[in-house]
Amino acid sequence: MPNSLLLLLLVLRAVAGDAAADSADPCAGRRIHIRDLPPRFNTHLLRHCDAAFPLADPSSSATSAPTCESLANHGLGPRTHARSRSWYRTDARLLEPFFHRRLLERRCLVADPGLADAVFLPYYAALDSIPYVLEPSLLNSSALHGASLAQFLARDRPQILARRHGHDHFMVLGGSAWDHSQPPRAEPRLLGTTSLFRLPEFENFTFLALESRSWPWQEHAIPHPTSFHPASLPRLEAWLARARRSRRTTLMLFAGGVSRPSRPNIRGSILAECANRTDACVVVDCSAGKCSHDPVRYMRPMLGAKFCLEPPGDTPTRRSTFDAILAGCVPVFFEDAAARRQYGWHLPPGRYDEFSVHIQKETVVLGGVKIAETLAAVPEAEVRRMRERALEMAPRVLYRRHGSTAELREAGKDAVDLAVDGALRRIRRRARALEEGQPERIYAQEDDSVDA
Repeated sequence: MPNSLLLLLLVLRAVAGDAAADSADPCAGRRIHIRDLPPRFNTHLLRHCDAAFPLADPSSSATSAPTCESLANHGLGPRTHARSRSWYRTDARLLEPFFHRRLLERRCLVADPGLADAVFLPYYAALDSIPYVLEPSLLNSSALHGASLAQFLARDRPQILARRHGHDHFMVLGGSAWDHSQPPRAEPRLLGTTSLFRLPEFENFTFLALESRSWPWQEHAIPHPTSFHPASLPRLEAWLARARRSRRTTLMLFAGGVSRPSRPNIRGSILAECANRTDACVVVDCSAGKCSHDPVRYMRPMLGAKFCLEPPGDTPTRRSTFDAILAGCVPVFFEDAAARRQYGWHLPPGRYDEFSVHIQKETVVLGGVKIAETLAAVPEAEVRRMRERALEMAPRVLYRRHGSTAELREAGKDAVDLAVDGALRRIRRRARALEEGQPERIYAQEDDSVDA
């Protein structure tokens, strides 16, 4: 064999071997370094729950719980009752420590940030913001939220941040992006908001928030936590089976605040119609936080309803959307910003018509469209099909318990898995754009629900 041909054969074998090695490496493109932050940015924020922020479950004085009980089970909260193994009184603000705990269980974690494809910052941002958003005396200081973290990252091993200018960094926010996007120099300051997302040091980070803005190049929405956190496949399957066989005698349900708005809006129209159609509509009063830590209050009625109404409130998204999906109660949306434009990594936008109903809110508020009549016209076979599709989506939007069984982990990805996968996809696209000298692609509104 000629030497040139032999050399070519060896090269081809080497290339094939490298490709095979890459394909056999389950961590290729998925290596994450969890940044070691001083405890003042995370765990120390939990020490002062009795004084710094109110995490106690709202209840009467006769049944009041310990102030910090929501911290139990790594942020899932206490079990709903002694025999429960899957249901917890979960406070959404504690998504950050829970997400951190789950990330520590992942494969493909690396101690050397130089080998990482992404860097996770375990900063409990929403918890750190609470003094700024609740204490009026700190109103004029709310632009400082996150500034001490930026200073730390700039001086502690700054090469980690400089390697990709922060484009490979991501963190979780247990709240809405809107609440942390006030311009730093805004005057007067708005109570209840900070400027975390507007800090120039963080402008290249990817934030995983419970609600994103209209131009989410900087963040992506992830599901609101429900109270259901199974640790094994049989417990998940048992719940889904219960939801499938549940007898549904109510046409539609609304769970939320029941105070009538001062101006016409979709919530007011829903409450008015439900008051007139008690034969078709059930209202679960969740005013004053009544439902925040009591899933029995709303999950049982949802199991008996065919449709769950999901109007926007102070912000477009609602935790109730994910409770409804979990209950097999077909969600009814009144604007795309409520979910379709938010949760593309978890609920594919092209499939919403398979598991939900959309009624434009203006047609109800101004056009005289009756929600009950619209929903009653949906054929029963179609309702059953949508319910089944919703229950198929349920595992994608729930947060399974930390330490769950290998059988459950292998059965499919949950909200944490899909959020991390989405962040890795976004970071890979940005890294590729930097390497190819096309930085403008970083800010393009591209669909990153799948790899390019």
